[in-house]
Amino acid sequence: MSTDTTDWTELREFKDVDITQSFVLSWSMESGSLLIDVDLFLCPEHTYYEKPRPAEKSCYRPAYIEFPWCSKVAWNGEKKTKSVSKAIRTLGIGRIAGFRRTGEGQYEISGAFGSVEIIGERPMVRLRSHYIG
Repeated sequence: MSTDTTDWTELREFKDVDITQSFVLSWSMESGSLLIDVDLFLCPEHTYYEKPRPAEKSCYRPAYIEFPWCSKVAWNGEKKTKSVSKAIRTLGIGRIAGFRRTGEGQYEISGAFGSVEIIGERPMVRLRSHYIG
């Protein structure tokens, strides 16, 4: 692992959201891009923030974290090489505990589903039909 590590709080794509309060719902591949389907926690400063209804405590919106040109996904330090589409079939869901850039084009997301290493282009956050970042 590179010493060039950047926490998610320093990445512009995650401005005004809290990734550690968000949840992974599913993983998929589309046209060479890794898509992580999430319920994304929006902070009050976010453009699309809405005051939660009385029964809700926070503002969550359906979103995707997209890694264009994803070439590798490895779960819990897996060393065997397999296709990205095969690798994502083994990934679980749940709350996100952390996200960081570990080097040029290298990312790590961790949570209830374990630790997932991703190699791909810089991530984009898509909230419905909107892009952040």
